[in-house]
Amino acid sequence: MRITMIGTGYVGLVSGVCFSEFGFDVTCVDKDQAKIEALQRGEVPIYEPGLAELMVKNAGRLTFTTDLAGAVENADVIFIAVGTPTRRGDGEADLSYVYAAAREVGEAMRSGSVVVIKSTVVVGTCREVRRIIEETAPDKEFSVASNPEFLREGAAIEDFLRPDRVVVGVEDAHGEQTLKALYRPLNLRQTPIVFTSLENAEITKYAANAFLAMKISFINEIADLCEIVGGNVQDIARGIGLDNRIGPKFLHPGPGYGGSCFPKDTRALATTARRLGSPIRLVETTIAFNDERIRTIPDRVVAAHGGSVEGKTIAVLGIAFKPNTDDIREAPSLTAIPALQAAGATIRAHDPQAAEAAKPLLPGVTWCASPYAAAEGADGLVIMTEWNEYRALNLATLSRTMRGDVLIDLRNIYPPEEVAPHAFNYHSVGRKPRVAEPKGPSRPRLVSS
Repeated sequence: MRITMIGTGYVGLVSGVCFSEFGFDVTCVDKDQAKIEALQRGEVPIYEPGLAELMVKNAGRLTFTTDLAGAVENADVIFIAVGTPTRRGDGEADLSYVYAAAREVGEAMRSGSVVVIKSTVVVGTCREVRRIIEETAPDKEFSVASNPEFLREGAAIEDFLRPDRVVVGVEDAHGEQTLKALYRPLNLRQTPIVFTSLENAEITKYAANAFLAMKISFINEIADLCEIVGGNVQDIARGIGLDNRIGPKFLHPGPGYGGSCFPKDTRALATTARRLGSPIRLVETTIAFNDERIRTIPDRVVAAHGGSVEGKTIAVLGIAFKPNTDDIREAPSLTAIPALQAAGATIRAHDPQAAEAAKPLLPGVTWCASPYAAAEGADGLVIMTEWNEYRALNLATLSRTMRGDVLIDLRNIYPPEEVAPHAFNYHSVGRKPRVAEPKGPSRPRLVSS
């Protein structure tokens, strides 16, 4: 089969490259001429482990173009994987790019094609896509399917090639057989493929992301309680995560969720459900709690410095919303750093991949080549993103490099007992206070949660 992937953003590019790994000929389409020219040169516009290598391996089966009509006219399967950002003003998903692509597809496709919506879309979108194509091309036969993605940034290749499940919403035999053939390579791994209705597939995507976002907010609320009563949220997370009904994933406390999916998808689900007269209160509360949690990150930093950061230098490690990606969309760092600057702090920052993307959005920040360079002369250091290279920092070197002694670990990547001998004034999330070993002849410092 010949596949056309419309949109070379995160979802479209990863999906297109992975389908070529399955052995299909794939044409990826985008209106951004500069991006297409870069892809034609073999340059990957996003950081995703393994993606560049997979592109090189399958170069003979991958084509990149701005010519949508030419790419669609001979395609058997046409994926629409364009962006659905939050619409300004009301929180709804902006579906204009999906609908515009549907019109262009209708004009150019041949009869018998299967149009698959890969973009994250609210319930009812696939039926509207069908209506638009029927209106544009009334004489053509075609199928419409929903095939939401469940890719984790930083592990997207593994997620696509070895998924937990594949969800397909489809209404006719031709569409179902085509999608079965498309995902046949996964049969060897006995991957569950769920065939269901268009509406069910659309809702499944939003329900999955909303549930994971709720798990993050839940454990963050438990962490807040632990800080008051002297508990250890990591022990509690392990205790409940060993229950198979709950599971251990997404029970890691931190500064709150960000990225390109959870914030916009929870907002879109909550807004759509409210518009339809069936509000989802748990999701609405999750959104409000997460927004507030991100806003209070600077308060934690200020409190750790005795109530003021005026004239102080703060090192921030990690700008991307999660490790193994250069994605900074709705990253907590983009809220925290300007607020600290407004409070009088000077910021020195490091991120292994996201610095270039973040520079235009964070004026006044000094960008450093290593974590130790960022820590040089700093009064305090904040670990914002749990990159692997931050998990094994030489704490003795870090202590000597810094001017002050405040270490704020918003990802709980260090056990308090490992930090204590270095006499940091150590702050983590949802863990009870500990007394550190004295640094030189000075008195022991309280290591707070």
